[in-house]
Amino acid sequence: MKLNFKIIFHFLGVLLLFNGGFMLVSTLISFIYKDGVTFHLLLAAISTIFIGASIMVPTRNHEKIMNKREGYIVVTFGWIIMAFSGTLPYIFTGAIPNFTDAFLETMSGYTTTGATILNDIEIIPHGVLFWRSMTHWIGGMGIIVLAIAVLPLLGIGGMQLFAAEAPGPSGDKLHPRITDTAKRLWLIYVGYTVAETILLKLAGMSFFDAINHALSTLSTGGFSTKNASVAHWNDQPIIQYIIILFMFLAGTNFVLSYFALKGKVQKVIKDDEFKIYFIFIVIFTAIAAAIIYLKADPSISSISHPMVWGPAESAFRHALFQVISVITTTGFITADYTLWSPFLVVFFFGLMFLGGSGGSTSGGVKVMRHLILIKNGFLEFRRALHPNAILPVRYNSRAVSGEIVFNILAFFIMYMLSFIVGALVFSMFGLDFMSSIGIAASSLGNVGPAFGDFGPVNNYASLPALGKWWAAFLMLIGRLELFTVLILLTPFFWRNR
Repeated sequence: MKLNFKIIFHFLGVLLLFNGGFMLVSTLISFIYKDGVTFHLLLAAISTIFIGASIMVPTRNHEKIMNKREGYIVVTFGWIIMAFSGTLPYIFTGAIPNFTDAFLETMSGYTTTGATILNDIEIIPHGVLFWRSMTHWIGGMGIIVLAIAVLPLLGIGGMQLFAAEAPGPSGDKLHPRITDTAKRLWLIYVGYTVAETILLKLAGMSFFDAINHALSTLSTGGFSTKNASVAHWNDQPIIQYIIILFMFLAGTNFVLSYFALKGKVQKVIKDDEFKIYFIFIVIFTAIAAAIIYLKADPSISSISHPMVWGPAESAFRHALFQVISVITTTGFITADYTLWSPFLVVFFFGLMFLGGSGGSTSGGVKVMRHLILIKNGFLEFRRALHPNAILPVRYNSRAVSGEIVFNILAFFIMYMLSFIVGALVFSMFGLDFMSSIGIAASSLGNVGPAFGDFGPVNNYASLPALGKWWAAFLMLIGRLELFTVLILLTPFFWRNR
């Protein structure tokens, strides 16, 4: 079967039109704040819209059928073309004149990784900073629709589990499911963003800082408007608690938010993944808070760490903030947690592989996959004792097919192999052991802050040029669930059948 190139290019053109439209919003912000780059942002927006229209218009009479192969191509190349076009505001304004740096910053934005090459964020014009946060927000919503509506149909990494839960029609046609699902989830996503913006403004942030941090939080991205990230507000605990709440919501399956808003709270409470997600956060926060309170002196952090409400509250808040930030792969920081204790360095490194809930904007392996793997592991003990017994893995009281379990096992193996290969390649660029494994885990899991030379108070600016392209590639495959990108690198994918 030949590829339907017309529908592929049509979708790519539509994505560029959307990208250009969001650039126009950034242009408006630039005009309001009179930051001196309004014309440059307008030029970037017009250029992107022109290219998108030039691709979309000639392919408008395409056959309205998209099979799996076209789906893989649109998802992967959609993210790539968005990243390439997203560099224009940085390059045209001179905020990031180097293309490699601009591409890494943009890919980090769209994949909601939050790693940056900027050494002084606060001198960047308002319009460019808003565009930077907007790349997070666009990527975050794209991931929601992808995880709930597209990947289950492509059979990626066990994501078929969402097919029965998504708030759309139960048919298997790609376009109706995306359309119906997107309408509902966009409303929730926008609603959360508006709510957090208002709360942060009331808590003491400027409106500009509030909306940028809301865009970054709901996408679990991590780009901040301040050099010290959220540590800038260490003397205002209420701001950090608001961000904690919305990081938690962003790391929760958005389908559960839909059910909760519909009054079906029991569906949320009884969800296996949500229960484990919540329990993990409680346990990990208790461990981190106890160690910080008993052993780690917050004053050793290179970021100011005032204890506004006492040492116990400070230990609890910073532990809770960093645990949720790492688990949900948001990447905001309130302190340099690599200085707290050696145990917590290893502890937070391990959390990078956890990830938030499936169907959320967070990266990583996802709690749902870990849950299936753990359940299947325990069942193997019982199968060893009772080889003839039929013992299916159950998720939300339903039996999970063997095909999905094998898919998840394959995903986990590929994820760990990608991490190992990723770290090896970084070591070839001269990075030390801690820096290599840290940046590999962070890029693949879309976390942002890493370890070693790329820890919470550092950035990716010192990476060699090839290392930046490699980091961008790991961000892409991690964000798009590995198989979506890696299958395009196989020769049999491109054979006409």
